[in-house]
Amino acid sequence: MNTFRGLANTSLFADDVPAAQRWYADFLDLEPYFVRDGYVEFRLGDHDDELGIVDRRYAPNQGGPSGAIVYWHVDELEATFERALALGATQHDEVRERGAGFVTASVVDPFGNVLGLMTNPNWLAHA
Repeated sequence: MNTFRGLANTSLFADDVPAAQRWYADFLDLEPYFVRDGYVEFRLGDHDDELGIVDRRYAPNQGGPSGAIVYWHVDELEATFERALALGATQHDEVRERGAGFVTASVVDPFGNVLGLMTNPNWLAHA
């Protein structure tokens, strides 16, 4: 039910997404495969892991824990999110529909770490 199936997405936040896109394209020597207003995504490595650059205005809990959020693909996001809360985690970001079948949420574990959860159709396509 709450099986973690693999890395779904790592999200970094930037005030200037186009500048971050240029920097990462140069740094990675790779063009992004997906670009939309406020978001750009690169596919990296042997498993096409996703590195997303998100407009900082969409960052959860501004002023709280921040930085890269590693999202793990889970099949039952809401149940996994609720289980984490029941076990003592606190909400970092609520369950959010992102469009095209992507759903995210994140919690802060009892030790202060941010744990991202995601339903990710791209991950399922590669599974």
